[in-house]
Amino acid sequence: MSDFATLLTVWQRAHGRHGLPWQSSRDPYRIWLSEIMLQQTQVTTVIPYYARFLARFPDVAALAAAPVEDVMALWSGLGYYARARNLHRAACAVMTEHGGRFPVTATALAGLPGVGRSTAAAIAAFASNERGAILDGNVKRVLCRAFGIEGFPGERAVEERLWALAESLLPSHGEDIGIYLQAQMDLGAIVCTRTRPACERCPLAGACAARQTNRVAELPTPRPRKTPPRRAATLAVVIHDGRVLLERRPPTGIWGGLLTLPEVPAGMASDLWAARNFALDAACIEARALAPLTHTFTHFTLDIAPWRIDLAQAPRAQGAPAWQWLPLAQLTGAALPTPVRKILEGIAG
Repeated sequence: MSDFATLLTVWQRAHGRHGLPWQSSRDPYRIWLSEIMLQQTQVTTVIPYYARFLARFPDVAALAAAPVEDVMALWSGLGYYARARNLHRAACAVMTEHGGRFPVTATALAGLPGVGRSTAAAIAAFASNERGAILDGNVKRVLCRAFGIEGFPGERAVEERLWALAESLLPSHGEDIGIYLQAQMDLGAIVCTRTRPACERCPLAGACAARQTNRVAELPTPRPRKTPPRRAATLAVVIHDGRVLLERRPPTGIWGGLLTLPEVPAGMASDLWAARNFALDAACIEARALAPLTHTFTHFTLDIAPWRIDLAQAPRAQGAPAWQWLPLAQLTGAALPTPVRKILEGIAG
């Protein structure tokens, strides 16, 4: 497929995505912000978050100067929260290690927290026309189908083969690199989709190995199936005087840095847990079960049993040091994981 780059570039100019908020800028800060947000997240979901972030943090200095809790709160609902923590760490690194000037070379960009090889190449291409290959999920899917590459793309040998192929397909002229990379991402996002691809509209249809061998549905080879483990958690929704009790999670791990609901130890009754932590008589505590819900993480599924616990009088003991009270009226701006926000909005609404 010797004209691969030409076919994609021509297609992108006519049929690709144009006018996205970050496409008109050469500012590496804005491009970096969009690329991090777009990791494993759809464009339509990212656009409002991108606008809110720029309104609050118009440049890297503003982002670095902000408390990480503010960054997490603004990111709330976008998922994969390690991205937000790395976003703040990277902004601080730009200020301290690069004198506040955002790097524009792939080598320098790859040294920032949360910026991998593919993301660094994309930022460098869009910001300074640096020639380099990318290999995100959309690009992997296009290459696997177009060239009939078998094997799960997450396996090291397959990924190395895809990187070599992506490098070999780069156009020779640097001024075309941004359009070409955008074409790869756009083709995977709107034509060569995971399910129900629009092969009849694909510029590669005539030479696509997967289409010629009737294996479009089989490629890329899916991840070997494993049944994700299930975990259970009882979360306490403690309410007193119009406020809810929240717990700041450690900076790493599940929901790292976010505010969540305290967890009741397995096998313990919620009212007994509350009595012990707040030094209150049972008569001051009313506990009732709320509707259960399930949340799926990358590696496991969490079955959540929320219990509402109303305190008739002020706690005599504070409980854990990481606990804090938040007025129910201030939930909108809080850094809450999605299932916790759903539980609390059901109460506040």
